[in-house]
Amino acid sequence: MRSAVGIIPARYASQRFPGKPLAPILGRPMIQWVYERACTARRLSRIIIATDDERIRRRSESFGADVRMTSSRHTSGTERAAEAAEDLDTSIIINIQGDEPLLRGDMLDSLVSGLQESDSPMVTLVNRSHDPDLFHDKNVVKVVVDRNDHALYFSRSPIPSIFHGQFRRHVGLYGYRKDFLLRFASLSASPLEKQECLEQLRALEHGFRIKIIESRYESLSVDTPEDIINVEKRLREEGYNG
Repeated sequence: MRSAVGIIPARYASQRFPGKPLAPILGRPMIQWVYERACTARRLSRIIIATDDERIRRRSESFGADVRMTSSRHTSGTERAAEAAEDLDTSIIINIQGDEPLLRGDMLDSLVSGLQESDSPMVTLVNRSHDPDLFHDKNVVKVVVDRNDHALYFSRSPIPSIFHGQFRRHVGLYGYRKDFLLRFASLSASPLEKQECLEQLRALEHGFRIKIIESRYESLSVDTPEDIINVEKRLREEGYNG
């Protein structure tokens, strides 16, 4: 079985939500929720937080996280993850978005299994949504797939163009073969990637396949401060009270 390491890229200077990794959720910073939930994965031998910010480093180390400092020049979490992965003795890297405080370890395990069972260099998760409002929400990324569950396209716009009761909603968790991650991070940004502000389109435009794995879990990412209200509601429903 291939070894696998999870990396959580975290930066402080988000344009839409500065300081997002340290935003409090029921009394704990969001990065701590992500880290502790990632640690429940059975197929990851190690979890690393990769950051260029001393505030994030200090806070992360305070709850026992393994932290690697990275360059401040990176323009994406993937580039940051690639730097953190360069000297790791592993064949699989799971890139864990730092704004997914409701993730489950099983979701990360499914990415590892997906890479072990396919010849695709990259995998990612989706779940099915039946919400027409989310279908038209620009903050929600949609994906359409081929008959072999490989991504055809990702978009912030509604795809397919007509809502037929459900759609595939992208979950921002990725798995890479390490050698591909290092190559991918060195590729130039592609035109569609720039238009959609979706980095995964770089892989498709350069001719690489992305395997899509369907998750039964409904994730809830944090894009704005208002999203924290919904996350806290879900956590309370799960029994967390702060």
